[in-house]
Amino acid sequence: MSDVVVVIPARYASSRFPGKPLAARTGRPLIQHVCERASLASCASRVLVATDDSRIAKAVQGFGGEVVMTRADHPNGTSRLAEVARDLAHGTIVVNVQGDEPDIEPALIDKAAQALGDADMCTVASPFAADEDPADPNIVKVVVDRMGRALYFSRALIPFKRDAIGPSQPLKHVGLYAYRREFLIEYVGMTPTPLERTEHLEQLRVLEHGRRIQVVIADARHHGIDTPEQYNEFVKRWLAEHPA
Repeated sequence: MSDVVVVIPARYASSRFPGKPLAARTGRPLIQHVCERASLASCASRVLVATDDSRIAKAVQGFGGEVVMTRADHPNGTSRLAEVARDLAHGTIVVNVQGDEPDIEPALIDKAAQALGDADMCTVASPFAADEDPADPNIVKVVVDRMGRALYFSRALIPFKRDAIGPSQPLKHVGLYAYRREFLIEYVGMTPTPLERTEHLEQLRVLEHGRRIQVVIADARHHGIDTPEQYNEFVKRWLAEHPA
């Protein structure tokens, strides 16, 4: 396999949780938890934090992590990722891990990188947990073909069961991506597309431009942290599992 570099985009501003990467009630900043989990992936040769904020950079350097400073005008994390990718070696596989996922399963990173094959990019889908509602528009769904390639992503419940019982079950999309470096750079230059704008899902741009997304199906139990309340739950759980 080509070199695999995990890149974690991190920004300070957040409408629901400002300063989230630096929240440190466990005794270490949230971004450190993410880096430590990502570094457990056996495929990862490097784990980089990509940020435009000096406070985040200082925190990452403080725990011995590797940080890359990027421009401040990126419209999204994927664009920030592509800036970092331009300085990586040709043929590198770039795995995007969100900066608010301190419970990310390292095995998912390995599976996404390994399943990339000859596709342009790869992502992960998971069966729904018992406490998750497939009809929730905040949880993105994906349907795949017989070769494991994405047919469509949607906030709507897909597939729709015309009959009460159907053989296909909905799959939850997990926002973990593995890209070929060259395709990642190409992707951010692609024209935004109608379905992408309608659903507000960047990955639809790839499909609308006729490119392939491989999907690996695996059990994913982790959740990202979007709010202070979710962070509080993480802190309680982590402290219980790591008593002083």
